[in-house]
Amino acid sequence: MKKISITLGLVSSIASLGAIPLAHAQSSVEPSSVTVYGLMDAALVQERGISKLTSGVSAGSRLGLRGTESLGNGLQAVFTLEAGLLSDTGRSDQAGQLFGRQAFVGLSSPLGMLTVGRQYNLQSQALTDVADPFEGGMAGASTNLAGYSATRIDNTVRYTSPEWRGLTGTVMFGAGEHTGMAADQRSLGLALGYVNGPLTLRLARQSRGGAFGKADVNNTILAGNYNFGVATAFAGYGRNTGDGSSMFFAENPYGAAQAPAQSSDSRDAIVGVSVPLGATTLLASFIHKDDRDAANRDAQQLAIGATYALSKRSKVYLAYAHIRNRNDAAYMVGNATEVGSGNRALNIGLRHAF
Repeated sequence: MKKISITLGLVSSIASLGAIPLAHAQSSVEPSSVTVYGLMDAALVQERGISKLTSGVSAGSRLGLRGTESLGNGLQAVFTLEAGLLSDTGRSDQAGQLFGRQAFVGLSSPLGMLTVGRQYNLQSQALTDVADPFEGGMAGASTNLAGYSATRIDNTVRYTSPEWRGLTGTVMFGAGEHTGMAADQRSLGLALGYVNGPLTLRLARQSRGGAFGKADVNNTILAGNYNFGVATAFAGYGRNTGDGSSMFFAENPYGAAQAPAQSSDSRDAIVGVSVPLGATTLLASFIHKDDRDAANRDAQQLAIGATYALSKRSKVYLAYAHIRNRNDAAYMVGNATEVGSGNRALNIGLRHAF
């Protein structure tokens, strides 16, 4: 294997070239390659009287390395290292973790793919990738209201089956390793996906052991979208149980007389649409959170937006969302990177993938 050295002075040059192979094995029978890729996103955000420049509004800014090595007979070694970054300050995202977005290694074969490391929550993926026209970003992000326990999970083993007649299955186990207690924070994810032409469906469930003395956290969603050509329709329905199964902000942002408590039993319904008009794509979604706790802290979010493709890899975007909270609910309009500070927000931004 050829040794590769990339100095700091060459990083920008590599990035500007896009996804390029960095190395190859000496043997033509067992090729190996590493790809540099990334995304830079920044936007002006107006929310609750605050105007600011924010990174990763439509999608988190990142820099990643992805590699494969052929081992023969259809078997490949694979890895991904993906670092989140803040384009407005240059700092690391994900609380300063070096590869906080993804970090895994595994094997791919005709029998499926097995990977281990820090990986995406299966239920969260179904919500943002299948049910949400905003793809979990901009002011219209479904994650402002819809339940999920974590975007990514550490210490996981994940297996994805090969596709069979449009069907794929995924199972993911997380070891937890938080407190030394056998059940605390262990997780199990299951997903079943179906793709047939314009139709995409996914059923996903993510379960996590509760903290000491608390019930397990469970998130389940049935998500789908259908491309009619002139427009794509999106829909999803989710059930969330356990403390931490829905977003919660303990700081009581709206100054309610009685500080809100997190929902431990809720249902989510989401409908949306994307309409391509040449280089422009119009977006809209509506989300209803039905809180089944005694406090009945329901909420609704209405979002509209648009993107304009400057090229295959660059686009500008505009989005606005408003949340109507009931009974002192405390949900806020955030985006792909931030949780927000109020019940409405406007975004105007630019993203470039390389």
